Amino acid sequence: MENDFTGKDKTPEDIAKRHRNEKDEAERAVLPEPVVEVPGTATAISGSAGAFACPPTDPAPYLDAWVPLTPLAEMAAEEYDVLIIGSGIGGGAALWRLCQRWAGSGKRIGIIEKGGLLLQTHSWNVPTLSEERAARLFVNPAVSAPIGQTLPQFAGAREVYSLGGRTQFWGTVSPRVPGWELEKWPVTRQEIDLYYNIAEDVMGVSDAYVRNSSVTRILLNRLWAHGYTEATGNPMAVDTTPTGFGEVRASPAFSSIDFIAEALNTATFDLAVGAYATKILLDGGRAAGAEVYGPDRKPYTLRAKTVIVAASTLQAARLLLYSGIPGRAIGHYLANHSFVIGNAIMNTTDFPEVNGVLAILVPTTPAAPYQVQIQGPSLYYWYHDRPKPVRREWSLNFFGGFGTVESRYDNRVYLDPSRRDEYGVPQIAVSFSYSPRDLAIIERIKAEMPRIANAAGISLTGKGAQPDLCVLPPGADFHEFGTLRMGDDPNTSATNRYGQVHGVPGLFAAGNSVLPSIGASNPTLSAAAMAIRTADYIVNTSGA
Repeated sequence: MENDFTGKDKTPEDIAKRHRNEKDEAERAVLPEPVVEVPGTATAISGSAGAFACPPTDPAPYLDAWVPLTPLAEMAAEEYDVLIIGSGIGGGAALWRLCQRWAGSGKRIGIIEKGGLLLQTHSWNVPTLSEERAARLFVNPAVSAPIGQTLPQFAGAREVYSLGGRTQFWGTVSPRVPGWELEKWPVTRQEIDLYYNIAEDVMGVSDAYVRNSSVTRILLNRLWAHGYTEATGNPMAVDTTPTGFGEVRASPAFSSIDFIAEALNTATFDLAVGAYATKILLDGGRAAGAEVYGPDRKPYTLRAKTVIVAASTLQAARLLLYSGIPGRAIGHYLANHSFVIGNAIMNTTDFPEVNGVLAILVPTTPAAPYQVQIQGPSLYYWYHDRPKPVRREWSLNFFGGFGTVESRYDNRVYLDPSRRDEYGVPQIAVSFSYSPRDLAIIERIKAEMPRIANAAGISLTGKGAQPDLCVLPPGADFHEFGTLRMGDDPNTSATNRYGQVHGVPGLFAAGNSVLPSIGASNPTLSAAAMAIRTADYIVNTSGA
């Protein structure tokens, strides 16, 4: 036999190529000519060449925007099992849970938003929006209404009217309300913890955003060594899971739009934007829908068996008041956080070259009715695509303290009939003041923040004419809550422990407005948890 390494085949590669050619020729000799059958046609194409005869596909109905929208005229032809008014944290969380629980049930869910389509995600996730540019977008009157200009006693207030509400710009800091504060709630601690677990899971709350960051670790060790042993990395609603298995993480910073996206992938619902709810409609004493104006300024009647009012704390109260919903506490017990901010810098001469993110929470305690947050360094805290120059000193993005404010009946939202909007609806007015206790807590924060700064190695320094520390006007914290607070007594609360308005079957509230107290903690996580709980109650009592 001829040696394989002699003659025409000089190398093992040549031999392998010859064997493959011989195998291909043998297979062609026994295989029939391939025939392609095209489904739905009478055409058969022989051979491997030629054009495909696949029928064209038309994915109608077309989308006119990045989220499916339903005209109000079409929604007016339906009767919804649940109609949600507002798409911020309360409305988004309730929608997500209802879609999750009712998937495949045939239940009809509608949600309306007064504003339009601004961003598809949290502003942190938008490549063209640095922190500075996002701040300029937020304060644009076309984006956030500076209602505080007409509310001198709540002068810092701003409201965002667009899909997702203020969660498009929030700081994602998501601590739980501490146990001693939860004792004031009409809900058991065990049940609250259950819904905190659910909300934290879907919102991606953890300390992962700052975990293993060198600058956070260094400052935490300094704070611990000086007695601030409760200091911790900020719990934040930021999903840091890396892309893998083809799953792209496109929106790490959470917003209510993520709730809407999760709902879209679970069940069907109707969504309308530019839809201004002016009145809650009742039938026989129970909720029956809402009167809504569209972008065309025409009125529409949306019918529903259950209505969830998830507008902002201020506007939810206005809607119920103008609708004539009975309730002594509606609009009352408006509360917020007192808010002290400091201008601060930190020296990083001996730090590792890559600083990482600084996000620290000095939480409230029974002895300290306030919390302090430290965030930075500038250019590191947010939008990491930007180049980071080598510096010895960095300014901080945020060094602020939030103080507990008493929930008092006299602090309230009410209607001002002398000022009406273009639809004839009275504008809101606010009566608000800090109590002597609130003012004393502000003074404690002003005294404590320099001590915390010193312990952490932070220097307070006024910028230009600004002082080292300043107290912002009421409402500037954007943490207002309580105007439809939960409680068992209709004289001191607007809704019961499930968020249902006292004495009005089928009418519920969700969002910051229902929270009875939050201490010094940020409210967004708690609002989401209670909205999910309200949705569960609606499902469990619907008979479905």
